[in-house]
Formats: sequence, C-alpha cells, structure tokens
Amino acid sequence: MIIKKLTLENFRVFRGIHEIDLAPQRQDNELGHKPIILFGGLNGAGKTSILTAVRLALYGKNSLGYGCSIEDYKNYLQSLIHQGQSSELSATRASVTLTFDFNHNGETHEYTVKRSWNSGQIDKLKVFHGNSLKEELSYEQGQGFLNELIPTGVADLFFFDGEKIAELAEDSSGKILRTAVQRLLGLDLIARLQSDLSILLKRSNVKTMPENVKKQLLDLEEKQKKQEYTAEIIENEISILHTSIVSLKKELSQAEQSLSESGGEWAKSRQTEESKLEQLLIEKIELEKAIRLEMDSFFPLSLASNPLKELLVQLETESEIKQKLAFKTQLNDFLQKVEFSLEKQAGDARSTMRALNNVAGQYSAVDPNDIKLDISDRELGQLQYQITEASKSSKSRVDDTISKLLTIEDKIEKLSVNISRAPDQDRLNNHLQVIRDLNSKLTNLLLDRKSLIDDAKKAYRDAASTARKLQSLHDKYRTDTNEAESITNAQKANNLLTDFSEKIKLSRIMLLQSAFIESYKKLARKEDSKLYAEIDVDSFDVNLVNEENQKINRKTLSAGEKQIYAIAVLEALAKASGHKLPIIIDTPLGRLDSNHRDKLVDNYFPQASHQVIILSTDTEVDKQYLEAMKDSISHSYEIKYNSHEKSSEIKEGYFWINDTNMVM
Repeated sequence: MIIKKLTLENFRVFRGIHEIDLAPQRQDNELGHKPIILFGGLNGAGKTSILTAVRLALYGKNSLGYGCSIEDYKNYLQSLIHQGQSSELSATRASVTLTFDFNHNGETHEYTVKRSWNSGQIDKLKVFHGNSLKEELSYEQGQGFLNELIPTGVADLFFFDGEKIAELAEDSSGKILRTAVQRLLGLDLIARLQSDLSILLKRSNVKTMPENVKKQLLDLEEKQKKQEYTAEIIENEISILHTSIVSLKKELSQAEQSLSESGGEWAKSRQTEESKLEQLLIEKIELEKAIRLEMDSFFPLSLASNPLKELLVQLETESEIKQKLAFKTQLNDFLQKVEFSLEKQAGDARSTMRALNNVAGQYSAVDPNDIKLDISDRELGQLQYQITEASKSSKSRVDDTISKLLTIEDKIEKLSVNISRAPDQDRLNNHLQVIRDLNSKLTNLLLDRKSLIDDAKKAYRDAASTARKLQSLHDKYRTDTNEAESITNAQKANNLLTDFSEKIKLSRIMLLQSAFIESYKKLARKEDSKLYAEIDVDSFDVNLVNEENQKINRKTLSAGEKQIYAIAVLEALAKASGHKLPIIIDTPLGRLDSNHRDKLVDNYFPQASHQVIILSTDTEVDKQYLEAMKDSISHSYEIKYNSHEKSSEIKEGYFWINDTNMVM
C-alpha cells in the first residue's frame, strides 16, 4: 500500500481545503524511491491531525477503539470541525479524503476513501475504485471492505504516535501486546470459528432431544446470550471509562506541571523552610550574644598583642625597681643599726660603714622616677594572666563562634532565597483547587471502574456457569450416532483448529522473537546489543534477557530505552504481519537521548517501510538529523500555525531549508 494523497477540509486547525501529496517521489537520476515524507511543525500546529485524519478516513468510529458509542463518536466528529477565531469563521462541515494504491493478487488498484460530516451529525462514507464510486456498498459494507483491506489491529502497528509507543513501553501487564499478537496471528478468528463449530455440533444434537429438554436448552442459551451481552456492555463501559481515566490522568499531570511552574514545589516546602529559618535566626542571636560577651571580657586584649607585650615588659621592670627601692630602704635601716652597734665596739667603725654603704648603694642604684604606672604585684599578676592566657582563650572562642555564625548566615541566605521563590498561597489556590477537583474526579472514576470490573466479572461468571449447564445438558442427551457427514467434519475441524492454533502460535512467536532481536540490536546502544528476547507463549509478553539468562525488569529501563523497546516490538510485529503498509509516526524522538536518536535516524526511519511519514518538531528532527536523512527524504512540508486566525497552513520545505534545495 502507498498513500498517494490526503485532502483535509475544515479539519481541526486546517481551515478550508488542504491537499497534501504523500507519494514518495522518484528522482530522474536515481533508482528506487526515497521513502521518507517529513512534516515539521511546532507543538499545536497540527502534526497529529495528519495521523488522526488517516486513521479516521480508514476506520471511522473504530479509530477511537471498539468501546466507542455512536453518541461519543458524533461528539468526536463535532470536535474535529474547524473552529475559527469567531463564529463567522467557524465551519459547519468537514471531510477527510484519502487516496492510496493497494496491491491485490499482484495487481495494483487505486482506492479513494472520503468521509464527510456536518455539525451534529454522523459521517457519510464513500469508497471509490479508481474514479468509480462503489455505490453497491452501504456505510457498514464500505467500512467492512476497508477493514478487509487494512485490518484495524494490523494498522495499529503502522500508524502510531509517541503516546502509543509510550503506552506500549509502560505496559507491564502485556495486555496491549497480547491483543496485537492475537489479532496479528488471526487467533481471534480461529477462536470465533471454533465457537461457531461448537454451536453447529450442539444444534445437531438438539434435533433428537425431547421437547422439554429443547426448551431448557433454548432458555439456557437465551440466558447465556443475555449474560454475555451484559458483560460486553459493561466491558465497553469500562473501556470508555478507561479512556476518560487516561485523559484525566494526563490532565492531572499537566495541572501538576503548571503548579510546579508556578512555584508549587517551593510552596510545598515553604512552611518547613520557614521553620528552619526561625531556628537559625535564634541560633544566630545566641552566637551574636556570645560574641558580645567575649567583647566585654578579655577578647579586646587579643587585638593589641604587641603593645600589651611592651606594657608587660615595662610593668615587670617597674616591679624590679620597686623591689630594689624597698630593699634599699630596709638596708638603710639595717646599716644604721649596724653603725650604732659598731660605735659601741672598738675599731674603725666609720671606715667599715663607708664600705658597707658603697656596696649597698651600687646594688640599689635605681631611679624612683622610672616608676610611671605603679601597680601592685597582685595587679601585675592578674594583668599577666589576662594578657597571656585569658585573651588567647577568648580569641579562640570568638573565632569558633564567628565561623559558626558565618555558616548559619549562609544557610539563612539560602533559605530566604527559597522562601522568596515560593509564591503566596493565594496565587496557588486556583492551581491547587484544580488539582483537588481532578483528583476527586479521578478517584470517582477509578471507583466506578472497579465497580464495573466487579460487575463484568460476575456477568462472565454467570455466563460461564450457564454455559457449563448447557454443556452438561448436551452431554446428557448426546446421541450415539452423528451420521451426517457435515457433523463429522465439523468435529474433526474443531479438533484440527485447536492443534493449528497452537502450532501457528509457536511458529509465529519464533518469527517474532527473531524479528524483535534483529530490530532491538539495530536500535539499542552498543552496551545493550547483547540482550536477546523471549516471548511468553501464553501471555505473549516480551522479556528482555541478558547474557546470564536473567530477565531484565522493564521498569528499570529509562524512558528512552523503553521507547526503543516499544519501537522494536512494533517493527517486529509489522514484519511478522506480512502486510506492506506505510508507516506514520508522530513525535518519535521526544523521549530519546542523543545516542538513541542517532540509532533511530540511521537504522530505523530510512528502512522502516517503503513509505515513512514522519511528523516532527524542530527539536526532534533538527538540522543535524535533517542532514543525516536527506538521502532518504522524498519531500517535506512545514505546518505553520497562525494564532491570530487560529488556523494552520501547509507549505513545502522543512523548517530551515527550502524543499527544492533540501532534495538537491
């Protein structure tokens, strides 16, 4: 299949008619086609609308999932009609038209699908073969024809966006993958055929049963149908509710992001920060008080150590002088007594006294005028202690206190900055109220879903119980002779289908494993290339296994690694499907690091399919990747959104480069 053209009329952000050529172009001097058609657009410009339009054109209501009701689909179609900046510029009808080539039995046929609708109404479907309208097809028949060409379950492997990839990557239950594999292998059709054959066999037995037993069987069958129908209705409600839950979770995430951008994260910790700040301010006051006490004590003495050393020398000198003067006074008194005593004795007393006075005078030859400060020995001792011991201890304590004070002041400054970042509570109340309301809605939806799941389980249990009663009644009145050849063949076919289902499942799983390993090694980083895969036969879940044969928990993978895993799964499923369909991928690089992006650009996009339509922002496929893919790009478009007119237009060429120059 090759998509040749997509025409949008008043579809979402596209006002008026926009015709887009999507067929890969062949260059005159080149062999083969360049597979990539590249769309560039900023967020909200309308990239996703391209993917939405293709899916809607092909699948209509089923593009929303099997649980979508007619009323929901009608509302959805209404939301797709272009809304202009005023009611005069808003449209009342819209349409999408898709033209594609499809190869059937070796022959290429051109089909055109047009789906149009008016405001408040359901859509109308027209299918053209070439230029001829297939008038014989009703709406349901036309949709069935399209489903036969491109089954919905298979198309999910080819037309996907970044969110679908993320959903598959985050799916730990394996439900998404299991559903895809079952549809891909046709196991759901086999199960349906087995069910039909079982009904045929049961009906053959009914013919020979008594009338009262037939009535019991009919009653039980009717009861089982009602129970199964009830279960299906509930399951549809669960599916719709699940869609609402996913949407609400996304809305809640956006609200939380908005709160965070408005300073909500700072506001959450504001009270704690303010409490810490209050404690630090108290500690600061205590430290400043301790410093002031030291200032009133001996610390100032440490600020003039050299002058105080000179002072101590002076005081110690004066102390020696005073000691000598005191000694001189005492000595004079002593000498007078000696002289008096010598005068009473014989000998030359005067010469003796002169000698003694000379010696004493030489010893105590000091000038009393040298004493300037005149403090006592006790005061000198106190001063010596204060200068040599107390002032040093005080200085050490002050230095330690100042160090603590500086640390606390730094913490206070940082806390003050954090508190200043936190907006006032009044500014956040609206954000918080929105989040509270969304959480309340989400809680109610989750409770409703749990209640519905319980109801569905009960309905299925009741249906299973009725089925067992039916089977028991059939077994009781089964005839010994089923002579009809059709019945015999039906029994054999039923048994054969069971064996066939198991064998085809095993063979296809081996093919899937091989295709996944090939794709994963091509896309993964070098250090992850030694991993291989195992697909569970019952759950169809893909397990990554390392060299030591240990399973790797996918929850431990990064967002980018999960996306590479999901893309590898999708590529493997696409190869195993046997269908050759275009690939449309929306915002494929958003969650990937540069290493994984390089792998995807080099090893996936150019060879993913014969036609690859990429819908990208300028930060995903940038100038570097545009240059890397230029040999594989057929042509490109840029989607530009006019905020004043609330409408987008599509121009040839990617963001920075004219389309002609890029192709050359």
